[in-house]
Amino acid sequence: MNWFEKLNQYFPIEEMKSQEHMEALLNEKGDLYYKDEGDKHVLMYAEFPTFVFIDYVYVSSSARGEGLGHKLMDRMKEKNKPIILEVEPVDYEDSDTEKRLRFYQREGFSHAQSIGYSRRSLATNEWSQLEILYWSPEDYSEEKTFEQMKQMYNEIHTYKDKKFYGKSYQPVEEVLQLDEERAVDNMIDSLDAKKKV
Repeated sequence: MNWFEKLNQYFPIEEMKSQEHMEALLNEKGDLYYKDEGDKHVLMYAEFPTFVFIDYVYVSSSARGEGLGHKLMDRMKEKNKPIILEVEPVDYEDSDTEKRLRFYQREGFSHAQSIGYSRRSLATNEWSQLEILYWSPEDYSEEKTFEQMKQMYNEIHTYKDKKFYGKSYQPVEEVLQLDEERAVDNMIDSLDAKKKV
């Protein structure tokens, strides 16, 4: 299996970019968008001057428990910049979503509760509700995360979207909202609460 097939098998179709889109990012934005690939992993990320956005992380089930995911995160943390990523809300019917979140909890990520993020998939036309997690080596605000997410959305997610999908993603103002009063539980704290029950 090549790197794209591994990602495509692991991630829901509504969260996947097309192979053409990712290859264009690697070839045309090679100073920004990167692929870190090994026999047992694929990591796609964008490194901006002031932050890193992790687009996809895949670790082979045969490598689980070997600390490979931790090593990949350490590699990102060594850049000494805030790290942002998107996750699905925990679905307790799907143990993978909880495992993924517990992994990011162990890695010291926080949940950006004030950021609402909802976008329509160009592959399925279905809406995806995602949450934003972030890690930073220093004090870091959700407002800053929000501004950086907008930059990433415009430069990575929507890059040449009309060419690759025949239509465009929604404008960033429709997809990302900052709302201090957003009524959503802290995903990380909810994991701890569930553990105590």
